[in-house]
Amino acid sequence: MSTTQKVVIVTGASQGIGAALVTGYRKLGYAVVATSRSIGASDDPEVLTVPGDLSQRGTGADIVEQTLARFGRIDTLVNNAGIFVAKPFTDYTDEDYDVVTGVNLRGFFDISRGAVAAMLAHGSGGHLVNVSTTLVDHANSRVPSALASLTKGGLNAVTKSLAVEYATRGIRVNAVALGVIRTPMHPVDTHEALATLHPVGRLGEIDDVVDAILYLEHAGFVTGEILHVDGGQSAGH
Repeated sequence: MSTTQKVVIVTGASQGIGAALVTGYRKLGYAVVATSRSIGASDDPEVLTVPGDLSQRGTGADIVEQTLARFGRIDTLVNNAGIFVAKPFTDYTDEDYDVVTGVNLRGFFDISRGAVAAMLAHGSGGHLVNVSTTLVDHANSRVPSALASLTKGGLNAVTKSLAVEYATRGIRVNAVALGVIRTPMHPVDTHEALATLHPVGRLGEIDDVVDAILYLEHAGFVTGEILHVDGGQSAGH
């Protein structure tokens, strides 16, 4: 085990953006801990896969412990796991609330708390990246999604709070606020309509998100930033 190789944890890593981030960070030479509720083993010895439901108490701490046991350090955590449920506000159920807040808030809280503690203990700084949505800043009557705004708005706020709290200790905290990205979450027959939500007239691609996150990884003077990767949606329409 190398103690100089950098290590990243990517949540929601079994498909879509998360899976592409695993590849992107490996190309940078990072060892990767990839986690999601259902994720298979990797043939790459520098990729540790850890199945787990981040909405359950203790899962985040367990992932951190397994990361430290295998690789000895944590340099970056990408909080990519998230649940999006679009409904009129009065149609949301208690179960919807529990599911969305469980992943989007508890999932963030448990694993981030452990990762930051590990970064502080190691003493070489670190980086948190939170995946948010541009709907926090640019609500859209065509996409009623109060629970997304409630939870991801919290992530935007805590991104700035933690960035300031840990700025003098070498830990940066940033977020990417996404528009609609072409992932398995969106059926193909919805793509044309969803593209109209963006001034640029197309869906975002997974590579657009990976490029933005890897930019933040290299941007040592950037912290507390909410980087909009949304085809201009947050600017207006």
